[in-house]
Amino acid sequence: MLKKMAEDPAEMDKNPHNTPAHTLSAHLFWDVDKTAVEWEKNAPFLIGRVLEYGLMADWEMIQKQYGLAFIKEKVVELRTIDDVTLAFLCLIFDLQPADFRCYKLKQLGHNFWNY
Repeated sequence: MLKKMAEDPAEMDKNPHNTPAHTLSAHLFWDVDKTAVEWEKNAPFLIGRVLEYGLMADWEMIQKQYGLAFIKEKVVELRTIDDVTLAFLCLIFDLQPADFRCYKLKQLGHNFWNY
């Protein structure tokens, strides 16, 4: 019989099998030790990975784990976000691209080759 997942993040943390490595897609952890990643300590990393490389199920999982307000707080501070993800986040959070740190940093960089 399947157990219903806890809605409360505090209850989710009590489950030893409820680590990012157990609940998110395996391909998100290609370059890190899966056992060392923690929900709270590595929140910006996990949110960024899910947004750029995750599946819709991964997006739904981080929404349950963190909530949209926390995700919004973290994504505006990410240093890099691809253009498609940035457009998605602008739509979801009703923000402008200029509200994101990654967009401001991108504007500071000069393209020296026009081809």
